[in-house]
Amino acid sequence: MTERPEFHRFHNGDKVKLPFEDAEYEARIAGLRDRMANLGARAAVLTSMHNIAYYSGFLYCAFGRPYALVVTADECVTISAGIDAGQPWRRCYGDNITYTDWKRDNFWRAVRSVTGTGGIIGYEGDHLTVIQRDMMQDFLEPEGVIGLAQPTMRQRMMKSPAEIALIREGARVADVGGYAIRDAVRAGAREIDVAMAGRDAMEMEIARAFPDAEYRDTWVWFQSGPNTDGAHNPVTARQLVPGDIASLNTFPMISGYYTALERTMFVERVDPASLKIWEANVAAHVYGMSLLRPGISCAEVTAKINAFLEDRDLLQYRSFGYGHSFGVLSHYYGREAGLELREDIDTVLEPGMVISMEPMLTIPEGQPGAGGYREHDILIVTEDAPENITGYPYGPEFNVVG
Repeated sequence: MTERPEFHRFHNGDKVKLPFEDAEYEARIAGLRDRMANLGARAAVLTSMHNIAYYSGFLYCAFGRPYALVVTADECVTISAGIDAGQPWRRCYGDNITYTDWKRDNFWRAVRSVTGTGGIIGYEGDHLTVIQRDMMQDFLEPEGVIGLAQPTMRQRMMKSPAEIALIREGARVADVGGYAIRDAVRAGAREIDVAMAGRDAMEMEIARAFPDAEYRDTWVWFQSGPNTDGAHNPVTARQLVPGDIASLNTFPMISGYYTALERTMFVERVDPASLKIWEANVAAHVYGMSLLRPGISCAEVTAKINAFLEDRDLLQYRSFGYGHSFGVLSHYYGREAGLELREDIDTVLEPGMVISMEPMLTIPEGQPGAGGYREHDILIVTEDAPENITGYPYGPEFNVVG
């Protein structure tokens, strides 16, 4: 009878070009090991898509299966499911172990083969489920456990020059999608038609600029009329009509890295009440971008923009925070919540951080100027003035289209 292993190394094919050079991953893992040492952790068992991708370059596709990156003082090993065959090995920095599904819980047996038992284990308390945490206790028998979600998030918040270069490219591709959307907007077009034009343009540009990458997950939310009231409302088949407010939202994904472009638009014409709200939101956007300098906290930026809008009797229409960090994240994984422009975030801006400015005002249906108004630019915090890496224009002069 053929022996069926619990796990094995299926190193099929050769390593391929990753989003970053080996030195970048080595520096990231060294930073993680420093944090582990400070906390007394012998091994880190990282299970989230964002941390595994950040430290190894491998972005997994779960479909209900567990994945991990196990880091010790001298090993860095991704743990992947057999259904993926050799792809995780080819697309990760370091070693890879494949677990099989021929016996329940082979995932944790593979993890244990790297961590051993006993000692203090670092894990992501904001990601590991209660059931999997119990399995970790049963299989690894740790002396203790330490949370690594916050320390790893703080490491990810500070971008290296290589990361910033990739984010710049993402912002450029987002602009490509924005121009394609602008060309597609016309009365009678459906939201889905406009969204596909922007998505296709971005995917073609990503494939041209990154010939060694994997291509997945780039998307567009193009919203119109009442569908603009929420920033994350999905695309529909609603047809555009003259005078519609619309929201352009492009999201190119390059090797797990998220960037975005968001703009208010109007189809053919804009009425005076809407123009007044739009111009006020653009003014808040410009003011907010000027504040993103080293030494100011996220809460202080938020308070200043709040005061700006309150002076114009518009603060009650604000629906969420004014911006967030960028990096390995998407609409279904990752979030660097320590770098968000909200009242409850005291993080102080530092050079090397990347953050958006994206004020949004939502005027309810039935009121003059009804709809959602949002502008979104990506800025690099530098020693001096913030550097805006978004190129697509904002405001009425360019974005009354069709």
